[in-house]
Amino acid sequence: MPGYTYIASALAVTAVGAIPVIADIDDTLTLDPVEVEKKISPATKAIIPVHIMGFPCNLDAICKIAQKHGIAVVEDACQSIGGKYKGRFLGTIGDAGTYSFNYYKVITSGEGGALVTKRSKIFERALIYHDASAVAFFGKQLDGISEPLFGGTELRVSDITGAILREQLKKLPSIIADLHKNKFALIERLSDKSLVAPSHDSEGDCATTLALRFDTEESCKAFADRCGEKGLAITIPINTGKHIYTNWTQIMEKRGAMHPAMDPFRMEANKDLQHNYTTDMCPKTLDLLARTAYVAIDPDWNEEKVSEVSEIINKSI
Repeated sequence: MPGYTYIASALAVTAVGAIPVIADIDDTLTLDPVEVEKKISPATKAIIPVHIMGFPCNLDAICKIAQKHGIAVVEDACQSIGGKYKGRFLGTIGDAGTYSFNYYKVITSGEGGALVTKRSKIFERALIYHDASAVAFFGKQLDGISEPLFGGTELRVSDITGAILREQLKKLPSIIADLHKNKFALIERLSDKSLVAPSHDSEGDCATTLALRFDTEESCKAFADRCGEKGLAITIPINTGKHIYTNWTQIMEKRGAMHPAMDPFRMEANKDLQHNYTTDMCPKTLDLLARTAYVAIDPDWNEEKVSEVSEIINKSI
């Protein structure tokens, strides 16, 4: 998994008794397939490409590596609902994909998420896990299920949340279309288009964010400061707290659970898998995040607003 993603991605790994292997990102700020290949071992079970900020990962390369080693691909598409990679929706290309619907995502139902998969075993296990008690007592949810029941949790969503999400899904195509229109209009007005960070699929990304790449950390910060003085908020991803592996306290200090018996870092089965996490273990990740500036794209911008934002950017470069 990449060193640039929200800590929830890493905690999902420890939650099942496994240990996260943290790899560098590439110039697109997504998981670097070259670094993934270097870190695969006989104990590796899955690769988690994270489509951070709506930016698609290099899924061709990642899926090829996974197939070569006989391991799964679990897409974290939580920040990229509606995005695509070569015409296919993000989250639907690997063995399984996950989405988030909290307030900060492309569409929202308040909170919650979803899992999609093409593999029946994953679906059945997810069904049991997410609703370990009620699924056996209400309706016919277990009809045709061949996986044995096991102790899971209760994460079922409410009907009200589901109703809100159904309406949000109807709006998703138009939201993505407006984001694309405004992002590409903004890029067209940039005085230095070479600053635009590369993408594995610029037409497919969610267009929620324009990433600008500077030569140095200092020039990036100066740009952000100048934009801020003119009323345009700029985010430098190195400053986004728990999205950076160096700030994953529970992982870096190897405390994967409250009870030692449930902590993957202390499990006997994992005794030969202890990783020597260090703050400098992903230098490219830290460098790229410090030299990148994010401009948030709003689907409700009109032509006047796009021109205003582009003028601020061009005067601040």
